[in-house]
Amino acid sequence: MYDLGPLDRIPPGEGRTFDLGAVRVAVFRTRSGSVHATQATCPHREGPLADGLVGDGCVVCPLHGYKYDLATGEPLGHSCGPIVVHAVSITADGRVVLSLD
Repeated sequence: MYDLGPLDRIPPGEGRTFDLGAVRVAVFRTRSGSVHATQATCPHREGPLADGLVGDGCVVCPLHGYKYDLATGEPLGHSCGPIVVHAVSITADGRVVLSLD
């Protein structure tokens, strides 16, 4: 388990990248308030997913517009492979906690 700090570090509708030793993850906070965690880079061309557009439960890679479902990691509208999703939760005191499989 990794404590990534207060949820307020991630504005609604945005993502942030976290380095956890050998693993980098992107954590997203949707405008509706849900929180998701995925691998940090797009499998297409290694675009930084945390810098992508977040909306409707999806993230759009900022490099080439590839879209992924944040809950499942499935690609939407293209044939690139899925992204890895990680379990993430918010504690009672508003901290983001991540679990790597």
